[in-house]
Amino acid sequence: MTDLLEDIRAMVECESPSADLTAVARSAEVVARVGAGHLGAEPERIVLDGHTHLRWRTGGGPARVLLLGHHDTVWPLGSLRTRPCTVEGGVLRGPGCFDMKSGLAMAFHAAAGLAGVTVLVTGDEELGSPSSRELVEREARGAAAALVLEASAEGGALKTERKGVSLYEIRVTGRAAHAGLEPERGVNATLELAHQALAVSAIADPAAGTTVTPTRASAGTTTNTVPAHGTCTVDVRVRTAAEQARVDRAMRALVPVLPGADVEVTGGPNRPPLEASSSAALLERLRLLSARLGLGDPGAVAVGGASDGNFTAGVGTPTLDGLGAVGGGAHADHEHVLIDHLPGRTRLLRALLQDLLAPAGEPAVSGGALP
Repeated sequence: MTDLLEDIRAMVECESPSADLTAVARSAEVVARVGAGHLGAEPERIVLDGHTHLRWRTGGGPARVLLLGHHDTVWPLGSLRTRPCTVEGGVLRGPGCFDMKSGLAMAFHAAAGLAGVTVLVTGDEELGSPSSRELVEREARGAAAALVLEASAEGGALKTERKGVSLYEIRVTGRAAHAGLEPERGVNATLELAHQALAVSAIADPAAGTTVTPTRASAGTTTNTVPAHGTCTVDVRVRTAAEQARVDRAMRALVPVLPGADVEVTGGPNRPPLEASSSAALLERLRLLSARLGLGDPGAVAVGGASDGNFTAGVGTPTLDGLGAVGGGAHADHEHVLIDHLPGRTRLLRALLQDLLAPAGEPAVSGGALP
């Protein structure tokens, strides 16, 4: 337990805001040192668009399981001054401890001494993985399973469904005119934008879990001018690939309401959904192992937020997410990890790895002491 806490502290105390490429590179060196101490080798350092990612392949043979996490955080430099890393009363605190540097430490401890594992730690997940998406998808395609060390849901539950995300921008073009002298000569982009926002909202299907939400909007230039231009962004969350495709067709079918207006829709699917079917078999294996270890059923939930597990599931790789720390407060001032859960969660992760790596026909292992 002491080694695990020391590893978490070392990574938390090296701040790594996603957009600060120098800070992310510095964090990567700390993560590399911690990981190498357990995996017995230096990682490959993969720099894409300035973001530093790390990859280990254990045992020298073909990799069969992908362990996936990220070392970037949402916290700006200097956050440690007001939110220091502390261990007190069974709780570990600090920026990025829950999301998700504790999960990285768990992965390194669980994979130590095992062959056939790829450990991939990316450096831009909190930005939407713009540089690492292809890397994640490529590694997932070569694996029989992807295990994502994002933090657990409430109470330690696994995240067996994640909604897919689509992002759009609606651009409206009208015609300017003097709002006091001759407004009738204009084509009001604000009014057209309002029509489009209502049409977009109607695409949602609450019964299917599909949300289609107009978010940031702007139009016009001055208070006495009929607006000639306007924009609105739209956030879409869906449970299934079929719903993501339906919404995309509906968004691209939007047409102007006002005579003389023009509507352009850009954007599209950003992350595919992690559907329950992608997690089902892995969840069942984990539950059997957890019972054998006397750890109880961790539970499973569907969540609206996305992770790199959406990408691994999107390429068809069985994926189980939320295997990391138990705690709460991701991206918030009260971010924390419950220390007592760390040993059992790490033992369970190792048992699942050993089970997945065992030759066909051999019984699942019981998950012994960590090295």
